Amino acid sequence: MFDFKILKKIGRARTAEYLTPHGVLTTPAFIPVATKATVKTLDSDDVRKIGFNSVLANTYHLMLEPGSGLVKKMGGLHKFMDWQGPIFTDSGGYQVFSLGKGITHNTGKIRKNNLTIGFPTSDSKKSLIKITDNGVEFRSHIDGRKIFLRPEDSIKIQEELGADIIFAFDECTSPYDEKKYVEKSLERTHSWAKHSLLAHKRKDQALFGIVQGGDWRDLREESGKFISALNFHGFGIGGSFGKKEMREVLDWTIPLLPEEKPRHMLGIGVIEDIFDAVERGIDTLDCVEPTRLGRHGTLLSSSGRMRILNGSYKTDKKPIEKNCSCLLCKKYSRAYLHHLFKADEILGMRLATIHNLTFMNGLMADIRKNINNGKFKEFKKKFLKKFI
Repeated sequence: MFDFKILKKIGRARTAEYLTPHGVLTTPAFIPVATKATVKTLDSDDVRKIGFNSVLANTYHLMLEPGSGLVKKMGGLHKFMDWQGPIFTDSGGYQVFSLGKGITHNTGKIRKNNLTIGFPTSDSKKSLIKITDNGVEFRSHIDGRKIFLRPEDSIKIQEELGADIIFAFDECTSPYDEKKYVEKSLERTHSWAKHSLLAHKRKDQALFGIVQGGDWRDLREESGKFISALNFHGFGIGGSFGKKEMREVLDWTIPLLPEEKPRHMLGIGVIEDIFDAVERGIDTLDCVEPTRLGRHGTLLSSSGRMRILNGSYKTDKKPIEKNCSCLLCKKYSRAYLHHLFKADEILGMRLATIHNLTFMNGLMADIRKNINNGKFKEFKKKFLKKFI
């Protein structure tokens, strides 16, 4: 039912075929995020036509609405959202960070260079979670009700959603947490990993364990050894860190993971970071970055990021990218897209999202091609030199 076959390696970078109950995923692959069972502004046919056969949905958000029980009654996520390919679901562990320290530390996954570890939390913003050794109490951002999520609950919800690849419940720490806190958090994540394994019953789902440990080498190595020794089908690498630290974390962690099992990088989608992750042996990645950029008027192209609201595009007749095959570039000018965003038209967000995902799909195809022909490092250098 599941099979992971490595096709080609160059250094640690590799291509592979990952057989799942809903089709084969060719890696390295970027996985678009369908948070609430939809990639924002697109339907499933749009995403398929772009060339993707896999998406990642969000356990926490689907737990709140419409509820995993309802999704199960509707035949699972595949039928609910009309998706024929593989589906990933995260565990809710990222929301442990985003609704907690993400709020009080006012931060995302990547640490800003001008702020230091252990800086004071904000007095004006309160956390929506409470972490215990048994699980996490969430206060719903929708209606304020309290929800307690244990590892066993996360697995049950993901089993009801019916994804092909699911993740063990973990705690994603803040990039500003001190080492003492991360040590305690890691004990919880390891305990929750064992509880997740015991709770997992469905044989048609692959359960991935998650390596945590912040950006401390000893903790990452401890976590890599612990999680890789458990009977997971594959592994996710999670956490929050700076860009340099991300590369170090992968250098420390990847050698500790079994070569014959798939590796997923959680929440990484910046172009430069994708190259660094693939170079170090990551097979799949997910992130809202390309679609979020598109909805806010930033377009990806081979020459870099284009802010379409810039006044210079008001009368620009050229397409976003000359050789792009997407709906936007085939039919419309930069000037038209500029107009749509200035007029706050939803079509602008839709077209920009289609373009950015088309760009990502093409980039990953080129990455696979250049790994297979042994020219990945040369391709990376050439591409990033132009991608300003």
